Amino acid sequence: MPVIGAGELNGIARRVFTAAGSAEEEAGIIADHLVEANLKGHDSHGVGMIPSYLRNRDGGKVAPNQPGRVVSDTGSIIVYDGERGWGQIVARNATLLGIERARRDGVAVVALKNAHHIGRVGTYGEICAAAGMVSLHFVNITDQVPAVSPWRGRDARFGTNPLCIALPGPAPERPVIADMATSRIAMGKVRVARNKGEQIAADTLLDKNGNPTSDPRVMYEQPRGALLTFGEHKGYALAFICEMLAGAVTGSGTMRPERQDARSVTNGMLTIVLDPSRLVDRAWMLEEIEAMTAFITASPPRQPDQPVLIPGDPERANRERRLKDGVPIDDETWREVAAAARTVNVLVEA
Repeated sequence: MPVIGAGELNGIARRVFTAAGSAEEEAGIIADHLVEANLKGHDSHGVGMIPSYLRNRDGGKVAPNQPGRVVSDTGSIIVYDGERGWGQIVARNATLLGIERARRDGVAVVALKNAHHIGRVGTYGEICAAAGMVSLHFVNITDQVPAVSPWRGRDARFGTNPLCIALPGPAPERPVIADMATSRIAMGKVRVARNKGEQIAADTLLDKNGNPTSDPRVMYEQPRGALLTFGEHKGYALAFICEMLAGAVTGSGTMRPERQDARSVTNGMLTIVLDPSRLVDRAWMLEEIEAMTAFITASPPRQPDQPVLIPGDPERANRERRLKDGVPIDDETWREVAAAARTVNVLVEA
């Protein structure tokens, strides 16, 4: 398994997206986003996405250098059309606009529609928290075969439908970032397990007949298997809500049958950005967050080597470690990335 330095990995990604038609700034933003996902341990949303991204570009499903645009603006409520731009670009633009309006008005609601895959949703929560904001992000997925079964169901009916809630933390470099798929695991983690030849934990997957399985390959066969939601009916309820908020409320569309199997991915995202200083003295709030964090994390750990953490801590620990030691990438993923890079005349040693 190759271990690649973060700088080298970033350089490869930048060259790939530049060669694929993106301006240098755009290529840098996409590369930074993907490599940051790898650094934080979310390899499912890292450079392993490059092959599918380039296939989508070749199929006309994504438009380089398309920043998206505001199609409705009523002050603190905005509809932003991604116009098939790279998701990392249009979702970032929509998030920054939400922060700007929340500073002005106290709160902003931004409906993002028609965006290519926006990547790790936690990135947008981090941007908001760094600006001193509280944010909620609800995401759905269309234009691909459904991957997740509803509670009590035997087949897949919607996507992994992630959500993120973010707020300033006990220190500026330690924001609270709760970022999760509503499925037991993200679909990209199934891909990583398949590439590594590993099994998936029990009670995570169903095969094409609706029977429990640990074989990730069922998600790459036809008929396809299905992921289960986390927390049984509770995760399903959140997945359902994400589908409706990000798909129906934004205007992006839900995973109804006619929006499936386009061999691409479209994300809708409903973002709510709140300036907490309109509700509470900021210094008092930060002191409360710091004190309560200290109280919670002082709980005696059940395992001596596993202290209590806050949301976002595992990613920060992974980032520190991988910046030092490099990013491990399984052999099959690296082979796929190298092959994809060659299609845009970028040479990567496989």
